[in-house]
Amino acid sequence: MTSSLWLREVETTSDGKPVRIKLGRVSAFSNQALSAFAKRCLGPSCSVVRDGLQCFASVTDAGCTHQAIKTGSGVAAVRKPAFTWVNTTLGNIKAAIVGTYRSINSKHVPRYLAEFEYRFNRRYDLAAMLPRLCWASVRTTPMPYRLLKLAEVYA
Repeated sequence: MTSSLWLREVETTSDGKPVRIKLGRVSAFSNQALSAFAKRCLGPSCSVVRDGLQCFASVTDAGCTHQAIKTGSGVAAVRKPAFTWVNTTLGNIKAAIVGTYRSINSKHVPRYLAEFEYRFNRRYDLAAMLPRLCWASVRTTPMPYRLLKLAEVYA
């Protein structure tokens, strides 16, 4: 992941339980990149809780409201209740990838993360996961490797 940064978003219920995650590639932690991510992935009714990184304020371009919480650094920063599920999910992503794959190649990281996001977002409907995968595989045309590699740019 040398040339890209990953943005994590965890949607929670009103009582703080995680519902869905969104993992996306951003070119940099800049106002333009975060604004584009927010417009593409977040609805205008979203309420975003962010750490002290100033560029996250640009989520307002997508109509989102936001609240900044200065986290500082160290163990105390990780234990902030507002970021519990982001930190937990990040740990689960790392454990899932390292536990599943023998070696990790940076060119395949977008696919590893997409797989984790897909499973996480559908974890409460396990019975529908296999039929949905079959439906998608039957209706997807064969794709040569060179075209699959192009998808890495858009992951």
